[in-house]
Amino acid sequence: MHDTDPTAPQQKPSQKAATETRAARLRRFLAGVFSLRVEKSQARVGVVTLAFAGLFVVITGRLVLLAVAPDAPGDLRRASAEISIARPDIVDRNGILLATDVKTVSVYAEPRNIIDKDEATELLTAVLPDLNARELREKLGTRRGFVWVKREITPRQQVEVHRLGIPGVGFLTENKRVYPNGPIASHVLGFANVDNEGIAGIEKYIDGLGLRALAGAGFATQATDLEPIKLSIDLRATHALRDELVKGMEKFKAKATAGLILDVKTGEVVALASLPDFDPNNPVEALDPDRINRINVGVYEMGSTFKAITTAMALDSGKVNINSTFDARGVMRYGRFTIRDYHGQNRILSVPEIFIHSSNIGTAKMALTVGVEGHKATLRKFGQLDRLRTELPESAEPILPPRWGELNTITISYGHGLAVAPIQAAAGTAALINGGHFITPTFLKRDEEEALAGARQVVSPKTSEAMRYIMRLNAERGSARKAAVRGYYIGGKTGTAEKVINGRYDRNKNFTTFMAIAPADDPKYLFVVLYDEPQGLPETYGYSTAAWNAGVTTGKVIERVAPLLGLPPRFEKPYRPFPAMAQAGAWGIQ
Repeated sequence: MHDTDPTAPQQKPSQKAATETRAARLRRFLAGVFSLRVEKSQARVGVVTLAFAGLFVVITGRLVLLAVAPDAPGDLRRASAEISIARPDIVDRNGILLATDVKTVSVYAEPRNIIDKDEATELLTAVLPDLNARELREKLGTRRGFVWVKREITPRQQVEVHRLGIPGVGFLTENKRVYPNGPIASHVLGFANVDNEGIAGIEKYIDGLGLRALAGAGFATQATDLEPIKLSIDLRATHALRDELVKGMEKFKAKATAGLILDVKTGEVVALASLPDFDPNNPVEALDPDRINRINVGVYEMGSTFKAITTAMALDSGKVNINSTFDARGVMRYGRFTIRDYHGQNRILSVPEIFIHSSNIGTAKMALTVGVEGHKATLRKFGQLDRLRTELPESAEPILPPRWGELNTITISYGHGLAVAPIQAAAGTAALINGGHFITPTFLKRDEEEALAGARQVVSPKTSEAMRYIMRLNAERGSARKAAVRGYYIGGKTGTAEKVINGRYDRNKNFTTFMAIAPADDPKYLFVVLYDEPQGLPETYGYSTAAWNAGVTTGKVIERVAPLLGLPPRFEKPYRPFPAMAQAGAWGIQ
């Protein structure tokens, strides 16, 4: 007889059988799993091998993918795309390199991956001492995926940063713009910023052609992907021009100076210099107002150089001929204003004499024969009343009188009361002596046929010959004698304008200009030199007018540059250089 606990629950026979059945199945399953029988173990090994093989393939594929195309953060990818943009080389008309790209290295950081921000800041500023520690710490303290630490480091600095071994700090190779010739032609080239974007000059013009769109399509990742930009500039001539301007600016103690050489047959700017200038490799001073491109951006009253346009206007109108005369005795009065000649001859003067003696009175009377509207129309035709557009983004609007009456025509006829950019005054003068074609200046290389295709006739060939003739006379007998260089048969015109200070003309501050053509019988080049506030010297007898400074410098420029530009000297006078003037019996013809 067995004792039982009367309180224990009693299982029914059916429940007990079900429990035993489940336990038996579990035991059989576990026994099968851990069975060491051969047929079972082979199946398990196959499954495990297949699993490990699949895992290995996945890991290997991922490693290969990371090696070929790292999974960079979005900000890093965008930065890499931006700095991969290359710029085309810029070369002068002879293929000499003026600007190019070089590869440089920059340091970046991924703040989210930097563990100790303070330590990273301390280490980086130790090897890159010009970094601002506070600014760097603020950058590293953000949650951004990418920040620049320092752009354009040296190879030695790269090695030192690499040795620090800071997680989250890396390097990117980018394009840096360099200018092998320093400040020479800097106002033409402009410069590019640290992101290789054009900021001024031809560099900005290149961006305007769609460089970034080209790069975005994957076609501008290195300079060899792009055709070089060939300029009209001659580096040798530009160096010589700048060198003479540097010497002249120091000698005449001028505030500033500038020069231009223009091919009058093609409109090509062969040389341009404006001082003070800047080094585009380190353009920290480029935005200084004193370092503007005075040829393109400065606007000035051009003084007596404007008398060339007035004379051509009068001759081309048919109301005046080369033998016409005007009374230049005494003074000319208009209302309460009095017009005088600087070197008055106090007699009746022919048209050539008015020009070589630079008579304000005679020039004003020639302008009045054409009239106010005719005068305005001529100046507009010569491009003097509108902004002159070239490839350089920098340009300036001329300053016109608000109301234009006879008095304005009188003063503008001899270069006062209208301020223009020197390049547009040069373009107008070039049209006077190249056969009468106004050709918009260009900084890109082109031939004569292409230039004439876009030119417009502004004066007749006969008027153009007359202007060449009287400009040559001025080099023989007038104010252009100081620029005369033996063997080059030049012509020219001086211009001196008093500067406007606080709304009034200051007699002690001059803006002087000289324009020369060579050779005068068949001009190829126009040379322009200007000085801002040159000072009189003992050797100039205290004079600060154009002949004594701008004229002298122009002569030195021609002497140095003409052989470089293929103008050989001629020591015999050309035969019948001005046939129409000889036929007309012009004053001074031999």
